[in-house]
Formats: sequence, structure tokens, C-alpha cells
Amino acid sequence: MAMPDAQTDMSPAGEAVQDKPGHTGDRTSAPALVQVKNLKVYFPVYGGLFRRVRGYMRAVDDVGFSVPEGSTVGLVGESGSGKTTTGRSMVRLIQPTAGEILYRGSDVVGLSKREFFPYRKKMQMIFQDPFNSLNPRMSVEKILTEPLGIHFPRMSADERHMRCARLMEMVGLKPDQLRRYPHEFSGGQRQRIGIARALAVEPEFIICDEPVSALDVSVQATIINLLQDLQEELGLTYLFIAHDLAVVEHISDYVLVMHQGRIVEQASSEVIYSAPQHPYTIKLLQAVPGL
Repeated sequence: MAMPDAQTDMSPAGEAVQDKPGHTGDRTSAPALVQVKNLKVYFPVYGGLFRRVRGYMRAVDDVGFSVPEGSTVGLVGESGSGKTTTGRSMVRLIQPTAGEILYRGSDVVGLSKREFFPYRKKMQMIFQDPFNSLNPRMSVEKILTEPLGIHFPRMSADERHMRCARLMEMVGLKPDQLRRYPHEFSGGQRQRIGIARALAVEPEFIICDEPVSALDVSVQATIINLLQDLQEELGLTYLFIAHDLAVVEHISDYVLVMHQGRIVEQASSEVIYSAPQHPYTIKLLQAVPGL
């Protein structure tokens, strides 16, 4: 069965995002670190006696946006809108069906695994559920040293241990907790370990896939504050994926609203929250609980 053509009722925006009014540092006016152009991710739908392809589910359908260096771009939408699929395809955990993903101007979609390897340490991901994303059979030190061994093979054992201790301090944990296992930590502490693992290989770009949605409300603010502090300290660039506009408001310079695999609205954070244009964005804002 032939691949279906993408719908054309909305043209993607691949240009650099506009300045965020009143934002110090002009983060959104910086050059684009990552650009997504005409991204499509289609999953085959099988049926019939012989399990033939009966059609395609358009998880991501002709999406385009830019992430300026040093900024935080929020990607919001309901469950099943294609947010996580977009994020995973950007780091090649899911192979895109079509489109371009430009990292500092170089398209990484068509690269082989070997060719893409140098980009692995530049682009990292923080997952939604830290309990499922951390290996329960590995101590925290082994979790943190595993990527170091892959990307920095010449680093000595002592250097790796010192690096792990430093990472623990950076995320607000104690170095003497390195020998513990994930189940010995609270949910917020496990997410800090997940952040430390993402930072281990010194990335430039981090995709935060709903990093606080599995945490208590009282813990969410501390994790968001930690991410902001790390961004200022290390010069990181974030794509912050969430379904809660209230969470995105406090961390994002620019917001993309995604619905049914497409970006239906994108604007600076102030514009999205003060004057939303698309009916779906308005509904999302109305769903935010008030005091």
C-alpha cells in the first residue's frame, strides 16, 4: 500500500522563533540550534488474515519549528497528540518517515547509526517516568558511568567516579548515594538521577519529555527550578514537552501547541497565555485549574 500524502491544511513554520517581549538575554533571537522541517512519522496499521498494511496512523504530520540556542521551547498538547513521538524522533529513538531534523545546520535524519553516534552525546532526553527509565538492577553510579564508558572510553575509573560525584551535587543529591539503587529514592530524587544521566555526556540540547508529570505537585516546582538553574549554569537548550500549560508557562520562552499530530499554534509565551488564537489552545487554557 502506498504511503499517503500529508494533509495540507496547515503549513509548518520552520523559521526561527520571534523575540519574547521583555525577556532578558534575547534567548529567542539566538541562532537556531535545532530545526525541524516537514517532519512526518507514520505508523502502519495492519489488518486482515495476512496482517497486511491497511493504512497509516499519522502520529506526526508535517511539523516544523525551530529551537534557538540557549532557549526553552515548550511543546504542549493532550495525550496522543504526537508530542512524545516528535521528541523521540528528534533523537532518533523513532525513525522519521520523512522530513528534516537539522542540528547546527546538518540533517541527521538520513545518517546511519555510526554517523549519528557523535550527535548522541549532543542531544539527550529526560524521560517521563524515572522509575521505568532507570535500570533497577544497576546502582546509581553504574547508571551514570554507562554513558561515560560509551562516549568517553579513555576516561579512567577515578575520573568517572569524580564525574559521577559532581553530577550528583549538580542535581541536588549527595555523592555518598551513588551506591544506592533507584528503588531506594523518592520519585523526585529518581528524576534528579535521570537528569544527571542526561547531563553525564555534556549535551547541548535536552528533550524533557513530561519530566514532572509523574511527580507530586509539591515536587514539580523544585525540578523545574533545577532545570532552569542548570540551563543558566551550563548554557543548555531545552525542548520541554508537557500536557499542562500551567507548567510550561514558568519555563518556556516560546510555546508550540500540538493537536492530532500537527502544530496548530506557536507564539511567544506571553502571547499564548494572554491572547491565544486557536480554539484548541483556548480550551487547553480553560482546562488549567485556578486557585
